[in-house]
Amino acid sequence: MSSESRKRKSRVKWSKIYSFRCFQPEVIESPRQQFGGPGFTRTVFCNQSYLHRKRPFRYSNNSISTTKYNFATFLPKALFEQFRRVANLYFLLAAILSLTPLTPFSPITAIAPLVLVVGISMAKEALEDWHRFMQDLRVNSRLVKVHTGDGHFIQKTWKEVLVGDIVKVEKNQYFPCDLLLLSSGFEDGVCYVETMNLDGETNLKLKRCLEATLSLDHDSKLTEFKGTIKCEDPNPQLYSFIGNFEHEEQLYALTPSQVLLRDSKLRNTDYIYGAVIFTSHDTKAIQNSTRSPSKRSRIERKMDYIIYLLFALLVIISLTSSIGAYISIKFQIINWWYVEPNEDDSSFNIKTPSTSGFLQFIRALILYGYLIPISLYVSIEVVKVLQAMLINKDMLMYDEDSCKSVEARTSNLNEELGQVEMILSDKTGTLTCNQMEFRKCSIAGISYGGEINDVDIAVSKRMNLDIEKIRTASMRVDTELEKYRLSIRRADSISKSIDTIEFSTAEFMSANEVFNAEIITEKLDAKKEKSPLLSSEYQVKGFNFVDGRLMNKNWVSVPQAREIVMFFRVLTLCHTGIPVEEDKTGKFKYEAESPEEVAFLIASQEFGFKFCRRTQSTLIVKELNPSYGEEVERQYKLLNLLEFNSSRKRMSVIVSDEDGQIFLLCKGADSIIFELLSSQGRFHLEATTAHLSDYAEDGLRTLAIAYRRIEHDQYQKWNAIFTQAKTNIGPEREEMLASASEMIEKDLILLGAVAVEDKLQKGVPECIDRLAQAGFKIWLLTGDKKETAINIGFACSLLRHDMKQLHLSSVAKSKSNNDKALHDDILLQIESALHVTTRESDESTPFALIVDGGALELALQPDLRSSFLHLAVTCASVICCRVSPKQKALITELVKKHTNMTTLAIGDGANDVGMIQAADIGVGISGMEGMQAVMASDFSLPQFHLLERLLLVHGHWCYKRIAKMILYFVYKNVAFGMTLFYYDTSTRFSGQLLYDNWYMVLFNVLLTSLPVIALGVLEQDVSPDVCLQFPALYQQGQRNIYFTWFRILGWIMNGLYASIVIFILNAFIFIPFAFRSDGEVADVVHLGTIVYTCIIVTVNCQISLIINHFTWIQHLFIWGSIALWYIVLLLYGALPAKFSGGAFQVLSEALGPSPMFWLSILIIVIVALLPYFTHIAIQRLFYPMDDHVIQEMKYFGDDENNSVMWMKEQMKSRKHTQVGFSARVDARVKYWKEQLNQKKISFYNSVTSSPLFR
Repeated sequence: MSSESRKRKSRVKWSKIYSFRCFQPEVIESPRQQFGGPGFTRTVFCNQSYLHRKRPFRYSNNSISTTKYNFATFLPKALFEQFRRVANLYFLLAAILSLTPLTPFSPITAIAPLVLVVGISMAKEALEDWHRFMQDLRVNSRLVKVHTGDGHFIQKTWKEVLVGDIVKVEKNQYFPCDLLLLSSGFEDGVCYVETMNLDGETNLKLKRCLEATLSLDHDSKLTEFKGTIKCEDPNPQLYSFIGNFEHEEQLYALTPSQVLLRDSKLRNTDYIYGAVIFTSHDTKAIQNSTRSPSKRSRIERKMDYIIYLLFALLVIISLTSSIGAYISIKFQIINWWYVEPNEDDSSFNIKTPSTSGFLQFIRALILYGYLIPISLYVSIEVVKVLQAMLINKDMLMYDEDSCKSVEARTSNLNEELGQVEMILSDKTGTLTCNQMEFRKCSIAGISYGGEINDVDIAVSKRMNLDIEKIRTASMRVDTELEKYRLSIRRADSISKSIDTIEFSTAEFMSANEVFNAEIITEKLDAKKEKSPLLSSEYQVKGFNFVDGRLMNKNWVSVPQAREIVMFFRVLTLCHTGIPVEEDKTGKFKYEAESPEEVAFLIASQEFGFKFCRRTQSTLIVKELNPSYGEEVERQYKLLNLLEFNSSRKRMSVIVSDEDGQIFLLCKGADSIIFELLSSQGRFHLEATTAHLSDYAEDGLRTLAIAYRRIEHDQYQKWNAIFTQAKTNIGPEREEMLASASEMIEKDLILLGAVAVEDKLQKGVPECIDRLAQAGFKIWLLTGDKKETAINIGFACSLLRHDMKQLHLSSVAKSKSNNDKALHDDILLQIESALHVTTRESDESTPFALIVDGGALELALQPDLRSSFLHLAVTCASVICCRVSPKQKALITELVKKHTNMTTLAIGDGANDVGMIQAADIGVGISGMEGMQAVMASDFSLPQFHLLERLLLVHGHWCYKRIAKMILYFVYKNVAFGMTLFYYDTSTRFSGQLLYDNWYMVLFNVLLTSLPVIALGVLEQDVSPDVCLQFPALYQQGQRNIYFTWFRILGWIMNGLYASIVIFILNAFIFIPFAFRSDGEVADVVHLGTIVYTCIIVTVNCQISLIINHFTWIQHLFIWGSIALWYIVLLLYGALPAKFSGGAFQVLSEALGPSPMFWLSILIIVIVALLPYFTHIAIQRLFYPMDDHVIQEMKYFGDDENNSVMWMKEQMKSRKHTQVGFSARVDARVKYWKEQLNQKKISFYNSVTSSPLFR
């Protein structure tokens, strides 16, 4: 026999195991009538892709694109994006007008800044889109084997795959497009598929090919294969597929069980053959995504309104100049004997004063254009790019495990990071690590797996005195006991994590030691060798269990050994897993449909129950015999497997042991299992229920474990009924199978429960706690089932034990197909929940809203959206489960629209792309689920916990930097531009220039640009550590207190004041009087140079008053800009008069030797800055903001010298929140105080009612 034949013979026919669900397709007699009609026009010729090169069967290739532009559309679309900005439109008009004779200065003065600004912005857009293009190229260049004929397969890139092609996908590869499964590496044509990228679920899905294509399991057998698929048109429905397959004149119905979707991964299967149905943007994964949107921050959108305001000011003063010019030309110029009117000059034609006035209006619009800061846009672009570089280089946001760091994929939204109000997060791969760990179990009413809970440690640190009283009272009551038992049940103990811990009287720790976070670690480490409860020398992936009572074979000597054996026997036999590898130590690795089953098998192996192999009908296990303490191999015959599904919520296997005894072993949701218990099987029900409640609050996934023994006659009768149900091919098959299963799954005996942890990523609870204290609302959107989502909600502290949970469920959907009834049911649930929140709104109990996908689909209908979102925003926490990618995107859009909150969406899979793109800010986790989310995101992170630093530090800084930068730009341009108006007014609105052309060019380009860039890049109100210690500082951005209209108008007024002071004082000092000893008075060149100098010094000194965090760079740029002006003035004046004009030797000969020049600058700058200096002095003395207080404390060293005051300020700054770790601690403290008070009352009543008291 050949090796290939032996290999195929050794494969297990896994479909025989899955006896609860029918995967066999139905052979139909004739084509369905709907094919060929609207929505069902797709026709695919399998293995004949050349037929799809012509219409009507021509379909797109498999190339995808996530870019915003291409070579043809870049120029028009990028220009459109740039001229969406109002200022750019104005300067385009000004640049055009500068080419006319009306311009008061050279055209280059208007055209060069516009070209520079638009060019830099477009270059940045092109660079960012180029990165997207390169990532698309990497995806499109992935390789897959494609059949080329005669049984030959060659490697082709994904983008070369065509509809109708036959592809061969191998283990752990992604499917390049939507495929019809033809055959697989297993003889019966099944394969395992991981769909994390699509729905976020970590469990593997089982797919099975048609019986007609089962034999196509080798390359050579595909030579003559032909077939035709007729199916639905491309659509985003992930869980449905309608079509049929014609092969050898037979027609077969297709279901989702035969379809493999793009971005899913082949797991636990060597290879599959598939026929391409949908490619590229027709695939269901891409249909669930949206095009990359163009996003603008709130500050940038508000900038448009500032430009409108400045443009209105520009129009007003231009109209003033125009009217003034009209009056002067019509009534006054005729009397100016020293001016000879020129009729050829249309600007000063006394015969047409109206025309001259209008032309002066156009001239004024160009002249006063410096009121609108065009350099603001290019400066912001430069600053944002530099900010993004600093974010990317932050070493504290580097993840050593994945060797990845944060990446700002766009710099347009840096400041938006500082204004986020709501976070919408995926679960799997974002909050969790996609790893399951066995943590705790309850067997025969005893809880195992002792680990002190972080929440309880924090509670005890606050309540040491109260805990000491409890311990002292307990010792007084039970003085005759030689040992003290610390019970961990919630109602009468301190920690819920340990069931029983025994210490001798001499060893009993004080409460202050046991519950002090620092001391407890040392104590536990010291006692690991002594206490069997706390000893654990195992570091096994998937196994995080600490309890010496079960480890190291210690369980064999306990009284509950029989129940323990049966408990682990259930975990070892009741699963769908397979052992895939055995290491040198003899331990196996496992793979299964769900990661929970893998964790159960690993845990059973650690406890002495090793699942070794399985055949089609047997399970081989090595068990630890408690009688002899030795390992023995046992063989169990697999009789039936009743599969887990969402409606049954349980899984059972029926096995017979070597003695012929038949057992039904069952695991499932506790609510289901408890209903199936016999009256004799409820002995441990109360204790197990309490343990399950504790585990669930710890955020652990729980399952109840039960079994029953079945008599042979009873089994034979039942098996006949079950076999009949399996062989039925009618529509009632599923119902018959469910009914048959219920007949045998009853009268169970409860063994206990297991708890596994969907392991959170490092730092997730702490991150969520700080984000909650910073004022964020956090919603969890996941494709997982409700129970799993709730467990994760507890684990990451989005839920608390005292929260009132409001559930919106589409239970009615399974009972009725009436859309009206479903709609009314959800409406009633929403109204009832709203009534509850309104009635109990004054109480301290917080609300959590939990919604399943079916209910969410109905709740998002137009007539229910408003009520649903009102309810959701009212709740402290919102968890949406079984949510499709489209629903994630839709709910994100609706939250933005109806709540006006700034939203941030974070996820790691392709199913999160729509949500990421719909949010104001999209963050992708560069984790284990491919790069789709990262490619569509604005920022990418290697770990969720780094979001804390991205928002609270970089977001906080960037918001303040950009806000201050814009306000300063408005100030300096108003101060500069208004002096032109004042001079024009003093020259009877003649449109004359006060400054040299080069002065005007250099103002924004050189002399004031570098300090403002340093402000935007390096400014820090507080250090990064302080940002994290005082997360409430972030609320300054949420409330937008640094960019309100009050502040904007205040800075405009400050600019107006500075311009008035500078122009009037200079005119008062230099025009009437001589400024030199030889009696020389100032002309227009001297006055313009002096005024310009005062403005340069004033605006640069003003920025020094704004900056909180000085480095040598700021000092260099600020004082260097002032010094640079004098150098430029000196060098420009040294040029020949042909080039320097009136500025020839203006500093060295005219102004420099005059003491009045230097003294006037000093006085005028002080007067111009006095109002702002007075304002900040009064504010810091009498109305300080949070950051002002912290800055002062840091300056005086109170964070080190007066730690009590520093901690007190931290506590005062904490936002009262209802979610997060701190909120859980607060709730637990309140709970324990109530318990303590009740015990005091109970003790008092018992004492006062006793005969001794009387």
